Amino acid sequence: MTGAPEIALSVVRRKGTGRPVLFLHGFASRARLDWLAAEWGPVLADRPAVLVDLPAHGDSPAAGVLSTSRVVDLLADAVATAAPGEEIDVVGYSLGARLAWALAGHPAVAVRRLVLGGLSPMEPFAMVDLPAARTALAGGPAPADPITGMILGMTTLPGNRPEALLDLIEGLASEPFDPAAEAPAQPVLLLGGTEDPMAQGIDVLAAAVPDSRVGRVPGDHLAALHAPEFRAAVADFLA
Repeated sequence: MTGAPEIALSVVRRKGTGRPVLFLHGFASRARLDWLAAEWGPVLADRPAVLVDLPAHGDSPAAGVLSTSRVVDLLADAVATAAPGEEIDVVGYSLGARLAWALAGHPAVAVRRLVLGGLSPMEPFAMVDLPAARTALAGGPAPADPITGMILGMTTLPGNRPEALLDLIEGLASEPFDPAAEAPAQPVLLLGGTEDPMAQGIDVLAAAVPDSRVGRVPGDHLAALHAPEFRAAVADFLA
């Protein structure tokens, strides 16, 4: 074990041969929504896919208020369960990309290449007014801050657990994303939607990575992930 709490994330390994590809979804989503088999099956060309639901997402349990490092420990444990001793490639989007950035340097995981989509060089969760979000969730006034309102809206989408997601935000914000710290040593492909303000700083991220490429695909933060150009870029980079 890596020292994380005794929490087992939901992890599924789809059949295939060769090096597994780990997929990490975005905030307030889940693996089966972000990584549709119909879209990604042709991309993998029979390679096995490892799909993880992040803490408090999908079929994974809530983890309370955990720092980024502790969440990454949970992901490393999930990889050890689904792909023990195997070298992997990683594809992450938004929050999943932020966590993949840190997972690449984890001593318990052997990562060959990384694709990071929709990643911001900023720490959006540090800008969330959590007291206002929790007050609104309890029936109080809506948050005045637009970022907090947007995040709260995402947590309350059908099928989500708002309280658990706000706890996760609190923990991640306690250890903010810092691109200058422990940048991946592996080859990295950074992808951003042309209409996604969250991803406009991927050139800044690329400058922090010794071996990086930058690509732009059509769409905003939601649509870019499902653009055929996104999948084509991933297939080419991981080939």
